[in-house]
Amino acid sequence: MDNVEVAGRLIPVFSVNTLIIGSGAAALNAAVQLAALGQKDICIVTDCWGGGTSNNAGSDKQTYYKLSLAGDIPDSARAMAEDLYKGGCMHGDIALCEAQNSARSFYHLVQLGVPFPHDRFGAHVGYKTDHDPRQRGTSAGPLTSHLMFSRLAEKVKELGIPVLDGHEIISLLTEGIGENKKVVGAVALDRDNLDEENHGLVLLNAVNVILGTGGPAGIYHTSVYPESQLGSHGLAFSVGVRGQNLTESQFGLASIKFRWNLSGTYQQVIPRYVSTDRNGGDEREFLNDYFPDMGCLASAIFFKGYQWPFDPRKIADYGSSLIDVLVYQETVIKGRRVFLDYLRNPTGAGKLQDFSFDLLNVEAYSYLEKSDALFGTPIERLARMNQPAIDLYLDHDIDIRREYLEIAVCAQHNNGGLKSNIWWESNIRHLFPVGEVNGTHGVYRPGGSALNSGQVGGLRAAQFIAARYGEPPPDSPTFLTNVNDQVECLVSRIEAMTVTGNRSKTPALMHVRESIQERMSSCGAHIRDPDKVKKAAGEAKALYYKMQENITVASPAELPAAFRNLDLCLTHWLYLEAIHEYLRQGGKSRGSFMVFDGEGEKPCPEMDESWRFSLQDSKNFTAKKILEIAFSEEGTVEKEWVNVRPIPLEEDWFETVWNRFRNDNVIG
Repeated sequence: MDNVEVAGRLIPVFSVNTLIIGSGAAALNAAVQLAALGQKDICIVTDCWGGGTSNNAGSDKQTYYKLSLAGDIPDSARAMAEDLYKGGCMHGDIALCEAQNSARSFYHLVQLGVPFPHDRFGAHVGYKTDHDPRQRGTSAGPLTSHLMFSRLAEKVKELGIPVLDGHEIISLLTEGIGENKKVVGAVALDRDNLDEENHGLVLLNAVNVILGTGGPAGIYHTSVYPESQLGSHGLAFSVGVRGQNLTESQFGLASIKFRWNLSGTYQQVIPRYVSTDRNGGDEREFLNDYFPDMGCLASAIFFKGYQWPFDPRKIADYGSSLIDVLVYQETVIKGRRVFLDYLRNPTGAGKLQDFSFDLLNVEAYSYLEKSDALFGTPIERLARMNQPAIDLYLDHDIDIRREYLEIAVCAQHNNGGLKSNIWWESNIRHLFPVGEVNGTHGVYRPGGSALNSGQVGGLRAAQFIAARYGEPPPDSPTFLTNVNDQVECLVSRIEAMTVTGNRSKTPALMHVRESIQERMSSCGAHIRDPDKVKKAAGEAKALYYKMQENITVASPAELPAAFRNLDLCLTHWLYLEAIHEYLRQGGKSRGSFMVFDGEGEKPCPEMDESWRFSLQDSKNFTAKKILEIAFSEEGTVEKEWVNVRPIPLEEDWFETVWNRFRNDNVIG
């Protein structure tokens, strides 16, 4: 570590070949893979060690999607790539990379000690997950990604990789313009030294930056992301990194007192759905007002487990996603609260028959029969099928054996994000987004494929850096000369933010964040009204420029939150601009969102006219293109629709590949 002087203040400088921002499973895997490839001059910087989604999220049986490696079901990397690609708006070369490196990444986790189940012959058996034709899913239980984080964290410690914890990255540093622009480091705030004369500023001098900061969780109010996860897309957008598929997120039913996904057995045991007024009175089984009979209703609840994320294609004919629409109507439109009751079976409440197994769809009945669960109450069935799902809530002081579980339709995952090539390098050279921050996924993706994608992305970035970007960083004086103007501008901005005379011009920090989150949950979540989206995008833009001019803090302790708000504000503006552009081009309901359309169909006859919607036509312009979006140096939003790249047909003759490999003509 060195110290340099900027605007009369001494600021520490850490210099490394590769700076890794974030401490989730994708970021940690990149660090471990880099070390294994011989590049040990690396450092991890994180605002909160283990605070991201990997370490704090899961479901009833959190899925890891991989190539089929057991049994007699035929599979291949190309077949897996085709299944990833057919979800729509996913580039074929990226799909092939994720499929081709699936087994390698999976067995790396197995070698590290992640307890994926196998039989006595060593076969890692699988099961079908959503959008999966070949039983590629596997799971280490409700906490699969947490176990991945834990084992990777242990390896990071074993390797002695340095970690700067409690450091908030507030800016990326770059050199060059246009296609020659590259990242050369970052600026952080050391939370333990905010009251120092330099306000805790730390300069990070790096040849490469791997960005593994997760999804844009902080832009949503109704969210199942852990509260410690906010995202940092704005860091990348502000230096010109292009985004893609920002329209495509996943939304699903989740508990809100403790944020957890309610997929799989949480639904397959067929709990009772009830709503109350805000004070817990006037209890009603509200789904009975919309379903024609108990068999249809109970089967839809069961299939909510199979088909958990909200999907507008599964609304019609009383499908499982009609439940999401009705929960939204009950909570957001009517202002009531919705709960799952595992203590009693659904009742008809005088409108329908009471629950009976004999009324179930054949597939639902067969599943419960094979699971030895054709008996009792939902909680008794859950205990038989998945006791850890009950224990998980007990560990968070919620006893679903005795109390209702409050739920909502929540933001859960972003399929879009930052653009990259097949080595996970963004359009800004030397910057590698990995994990959920990288927008590799398209419209539909198999459940669990995000975990595979994050591991593959970390591996691919590490391979490229080790092979092509392995030079040492410049010395501190040279580095400062190259970035001095950017750092001085940032120091001046911090000085202006901490001047007390302007404080009254800016709303309270939390009020600003609430405004951002309410706007996204109202207009950019799973229910989208074209007229409201256009207005919301304009409001987001106005708020961003207002914050740029006026944001101040009451004390240096508020600086991290202020910079977080700037990041979230830019992020939600670009997301809303992308959604508006999609709708302007005639885009309809797809993926995990419903678009209101007065010419469309109602979700069910019992709902009013305002709920009409139409599904995306495969011939529509937006179905054949990927929307890329960027924040320009002039402060404008640039949008471009690009063709979806097909899956490459690579020559696989061994002698040819071997020759290229031996002559170092593969990477890059």
